[in-house]
Amino acid sequence: MNAHLSIDELLKQLLAFRDARDWRQFHTLRNLIVSASIEAGELLETVQWKTDDEIDAFVADPAQRKHLEHECADVLMYLMLIAEKAGFDLVEAAADKLKLNETRYPVDKAKGRSTKYSAL
Repeated sequence: MNAHLSIDELLKQLLAFRDARDWRQFHTLRNLIVSASIEAGELLETVQWKTDDEIDAFVADPAQRKHLEHECADVLMYLMLIAEKAGFDLVEAAADKLKLNETRYPVDKAKGRSTKYSAL
């Protein structure tokens, strides 16, 4: 596995995987968004009912960590498919959102606080 695989290269592989199986027909925007939510729920399930110490132990176990990696990858791949279907660059969207968050959460007001921006 190439640790330096770019997001564009990953998207090409993901689309080739999808197209080889003729799954594009199922990949409506609605279905992709629903599927991303389901996969996010599966990610959440990996920590459900666990304490922070149990989660740390979970991540330290190679088999459990691999399971966590797979659940994160499922979410990422659906997000990539959503962006591709909707016609936007996911990396650009994330960069734009980060810039917005920088204005919403100025360091002098937000540092060390978990308060929502609307209450700062």
